[in-house]
Amino acid sequence: MRIRIVDAFAERAFAGNPAGVVLLDAFPEDDWMQNVAMEVNHAETAFAHPLPEGGDADWALRWFTPVTEVAMCGHATLATAHVLGTTGAHPGPLRFATRSGVLIATPGTDGTITLDFPTAPLTRLDAPDGVAEALGAEPVAVFDTGPNVGDLLVELADEKTVLGLSPDHRALGAYSERGIIATARAEDPARGYDYVSRCFFPNVGIDEDPVTGSAHTALAPHWSGRLGADDLTGLQASRRTGLVRTGLRGDRVLLTGHAVTVVDGELFTP
Repeated sequence: MRIRIVDAFAERAFAGNPAGVVLLDAFPEDDWMQNVAMEVNHAETAFAHPLPEGGDADWALRWFTPVTEVAMCGHATLATAHVLGTTGAHPGPLRFATRSGVLIATPGTDGTITLDFPTAPLTRLDAPDGVAEALGAEPVAVFDTGPNVGDLLVELADEKTVLGLSPDHRALGAYSERGIIATARAEDPARGYDYVSRCFFPNVGIDEDPVTGSAHTALAPHWSGRLGADDLTGLQASRRTGLVRTGLRGDRVLLTGHAVTVVDGELFTP
């Protein structure tokens, strides 16, 4: 059985967010997929199989972190679309049936892939007691991101504050289902991005996620409203870093990036 490791939201190897990708004939037992994801030990491993022609979607898709299945994952969807396109298994636009509905991936002429995801509903909240201490910075504004994303979106004073965060990961787990998205306006948009973010997801076994497509379904409406533009670029400032181009289209968000296959190997299984 083939398994690939793909760096998503990256134009070169060892950047962006690595995801495992396994193409199947049908989904096996959940425990098997969870064990493979634990073995791969990246933020997510994607499992996909083809669906009969004539339906609403072309492939079924599920995502697992090393410890649990998740309802939405952008970078592993991008990685799966990249594998299906580059191997010839499914060239052209793709429709994935997922727990978050049908998600569309469209290849671009410039080598990018654009994902069509639901926009996260943002609800402004008072900053929870203790979140500033757990994050290590005082929030400017705090938002709930809804059930699909399951994070607390925390706007901070400036880019420098986001880059300098060293949070208490265990303490952060008390404030949302998955974790915290910390963000701020870019100090200098001439550098090629409009806003910056970092994502901490202790409740799904990921202290810091390198580049998070699903988080940008919340970042896009937040910053489009603040900056007055539907099309923006976000920098996720993890150690690996990655750029995500976002396009707000009402109740949908377009997420655009590159992907690079780094490992193409064989998965030995019983």
